[in-house]
Amino acid sequence: MEITNAITSFAALSQDTRLKAFRLLVSQEPDGLPAGEIARQLSVPHNTMSAHLSVLSRAGWVVSQRQSRQIIYRASLSHMEAVVQFLLQDCCAGHPELCASLVDHLSGCGVNKSGS
Repeated sequence: MEITNAITSFAALSQDTRLKAFRLLVSQEPDGLPAGEIARQLSVPHNTMSAHLSVLSRAGWVVSQRQSRQIIYRASLSHMEAVVQFLLQDCCAGHPELCASLVDHLSGCGVNKSGS
């Protein structure tokens, strides 16, 4: 990932509604959500949500697919991975142990490790 692409990606997420929308979509993987449902859950007018989803889509954070009369939006996990890799590319100046807690946290992905 080039630095200009990273800047565009970060700019797209640097707005409250867009960040909330992306996080909501990540929580809904792999099914995604219709645009109207995203707007409803975030209490945002449909036309406003459409504009935010467009920004996220152009930046690579979301992908959409038409299913009959609805457009279903999904988080682009591959883009999220590319951005995280960009951030960690030169991690810890050759001392990966300094990033161990971050890597451990990422590998957990919210899964309850106790199994309960």
